[in-house]
Amino acid sequence: MDRTELGEFLRSKRERTRPQDVGLPAGTVRRTPGLRREEVARLAHISVEYYTRLEQARGSSPSRRVLGELARALRLSADERDHLFDLAGVAPESAAGPRSDVPATVLNLLEHMTDVAAFVVNARYDVIAWNGLAAALFEDFSAVPPARRNLIYRHFLHPDPAARHYGMSGAGEFGRLAVGQLRAAAGRYPTDPQIHAMVDTLYRGSAEFAQLWDVHHVETGHHHRKTMHHPMVGTLELNCDTLAVPMRDQYLVCLTAQRGSPSHDALRLLSVVGTQDMSVAVDTE
Repeated sequence: MDRTELGEFLRSKRERTRPQDVGLPAGTVRRTPGLRREEVARLAHISVEYYTRLEQARGSSPSRRVLGELARALRLSADERDHLFDLAGVAPESAAGPRSDVPATVLNLLEHMTDVAAFVVNARYDVIAWNGLAAALFEDFSAVPPARRNLIYRHFLHPDPAARHYGMSGAGEFGRLAVGQLRAAAGRYPTDPQIHAMVDTLYRGSAEFAQLWDVHHVETGHHHRKTMHHPMVGTLELNCDTLAVPMRDQYLVCLTAQRGSPSHDALRLLSVVGTQDMSVAVDTE
């Protein structure tokens, strides 16, 4: 592990990554245009103290999971990701499972899709990249533990059944589609331990999942019309389109509204508000 080079590399990438690049609001005036250390730590789900030690060349060797989360948080390219692993003295992740490194061109596309709520999932349905509007529409994905930043887990195992589908129509259709695509992914990655563990957990924890899994149905879908009830802006009528990301076995999910419609106006409002809490405390005095 080259601690000095690793720290300098992390600091350089952090200072060149803007909040809007990773789906965070720009917020108040910053001394530098890049991310703060606490923002990188939050995105990577590690402590600020540990991340600071890594930048200062004082940290212990990070695990493969931590490195993967740092690469995602800092929007590293495939070459930069490999370089990060090399500096940490850790072998890159095996190709036995779905990839979670998103092409730089797709990350750039996310940044520029200001009127589109867009996010990227891999073959396991892990949410691996998103823009600010997607975070405002669904949830602050950066605040969700990486192991549960998965749409299939949420759909079948979220502790609050009413919150499983983000208030969006077509829950049954999504369940069939997601389970079918997960079965297809299990066939493409037969040795991936995460898929095996995921299927086992879902099968034991959800009778609905178990029933769908036992049907052995494989299904794909690319366009759907959705109605969503959002707690801040009300009812939205949305188009949901899924686009394949070549050479990655990933999908770019885009939600749009007809231009000039009330739903389009609501999306524009969300793009400004972001994930901030707009509730107002009531003065009872």
